Amino acid sequence: MSCDFVALANTGVQGLHPYQAGKPVDELERELGLSNIVKLASNENPLGPSDAVKAAISAELAELTRYPDANGYDLKTALANKYQINTNQITLGNGSNDVLEILARTFVSAQHEVIFSQYAFVVYPLVTQSIGAKAVAVAAKDWGHDLDAMASAITDKTKMIFIANPNNPTGTCLSSAQLLAFLAKVPSHIIVVLDEAYYEYADEQADSVAWLKQYPNLVITRTFSKAYGLAALRVGYAMSNDVIADLLNRVRQPFNCNSLAIAAACAALQDSEYLARSVALNQQGMKDLESFFTQYDLPYIPSKGNFITFDTGRDANPVYNQLLQLGVIVRPIGGYGMPNHLRISIGTEQENQTFKTALINVLELGK
Repeated sequence: MSCDFVALANTGVQGLHPYQAGKPVDELERELGLSNIVKLASNENPLGPSDAVKAAISAELAELTRYPDANGYDLKTALANKYQINTNQITLGNGSNDVLEILARTFVSAQHEVIFSQYAFVVYPLVTQSIGAKAVAVAAKDWGHDLDAMASAITDKTKMIFIANPNNPTGTCLSSAQLLAFLAKVPSHIIVVLDEAYYEYADEQADSVAWLKQYPNLVITRTFSKAYGLAALRVGYAMSNDVIADLLNRVRQPFNCNSLAIAAACAALQDSEYLARSVALNQQGMKDLESFFTQYDLPYIPSKGNFITFDTGRDANPVYNQLLQLGVIVRPIGGYGMPNHLRISIGTEQENQTFKTALINVLELGK
């Protein structure tokens, strides 16, 4: 006798669609038999891991039979020293995505509402829907967060607000003054999650950690996947008041950060030279691509992340598919309600040039 397992699933899960990650290089190799593929789809660091990270990983290999430290003492201590907070204010995650989900599962239930911006990170509506809560997507302003409109959207059912700064996929960035004015408007029982996955790339780096003392309902999430170059190891973290952190750690799965990831993150956190090179390479590549888009009259959204989104002037899916045929992987973002746009990660000078050449051929630019 057959069973309708979909009907058995939670209502929110029944309507979910899996998160669509950037196409992996080996998948495109299998599909088209290509080599020398350039992947600029997932906002990854093009430098590769630093020597300090590789040494830290090597030193841990002999202990692979041991479970990792479930509390992540070394990494929490390193983060606490860097940001001058207490270790009991930190929650570690399997990437910052993990922490975002832990936050939602800890505080939000089906009778609640969660506010986020149009064109903001797709994980916000995913975690909201999976819980069965009401997602409140507030119309964007100039491709970014309209904080006044988001404040006006607060109701007695609002439990959590997500703000990505810089925002993915548009790269827009809010100032410290804008964020502080918004925090002052939010009732203290509503959790405000400031998602700073691209914090290290922003020109104006708000001292948001200092705001935790004034706004105990603020939670800041960051990651080692971007500027620190550890995307494959999945290390993220949240900083909050100690009571929120305690609640999050009750929900957090034990061993969600493995030993290699913790060792690598500790080493990366101390490698200021690598971080500086990452930011400098990104700034150089960003200027180069902005000049390219300007030259060929392709509208783009100024970005403070390690990626840039541009308007193809047509349905972007055929453009994306033709770029794949040429061995260049970018990111279509029609799922964000931006069907004519593509997002491209900033790569090395050679990778950026390969993208530009391919796009010229696909769009027949300059002809």
